[in-house]
Amino acid sequence: MPYRLKPLFPFMWLPRFTHNPTPDKKVPLSQWVTGYDSRKPKWDFGSKMRKIGYARVSTNEQHLDLQLAALKAIACDHIFTDQGISGSTFDRRGLVDALSSVGEGDMLVVWRLDRLGRSLIDLIRVINDLGNRGVEFRSLNEAIDTSTSGGRLTFHIMAAMAEFERSIISERTKAGMAAARSRGSLIGRRPALTPEQILEAREAFMIDKASIDDLAERYKVHPRTLARGMKQGILLANDPGL
Repeated sequence: MPYRLKPLFPFMWLPRFTHNPTPDKKVPLSQWVTGYDSRKPKWDFGSKMRKIGYARVSTNEQHLDLQLAALKAIACDHIFTDQGISGSTFDRRGLVDALSSVGEGDMLVVWRLDRLGRSLIDLIRVINDLGNRGVEFRSLNEAIDTSTSGGRLTFHIMAAMAEFERSIISERTKAGMAAARSRGSLIGRRPALTPEQILEAREAFMIDKASIDDLAERYKVHPRTLARGMKQGILLANDPGL
């Protein structure tokens, strides 16, 4: 009978795994969230899958108690918070820390989706970025849990509806502006906002529920100037000749 070499220890024939680090590349979120770098977790809470919670209130008079209680009830390993900060901006210290702390196999949890942000387009971008890093996302008050097939389906439907609404608004506004140009309606001094900026502002206002003041600050114009430009865009988009 041929002799078969037996391992001294059962685990000697187990395959050896080597660490293959992720290539050093720019992360889209880092281009618009100050201080955020998703290439490596900022904190190390151990090797097991971690639940990282995030809570936010818009004013200092509001309390985080309800959100914190819900996040603690599902045994979050750590909870980051922002207090007195609007959800219209993603440059929040607590949010940046939360996004930087999660790594592959972890889960970011919020009490409600609007605690993460009010811009639907930006929310989808954040959740997609987390997914690309192997991080799951869960919103307790909505049926969104990307670790489950049903939760992923809900998220994809939400993303598809947002993109559909965005494309409809974009097409109507572009068509209205093109029709106005062909009739010579857009004359006078050079406008403070380009048609593309007006289109972006309208989408952010109608889809993402961004405020006029926040948008005016983003485009470095007076709120009245932005409102006037958006009103013109709405009138053009509703042109009966389209």
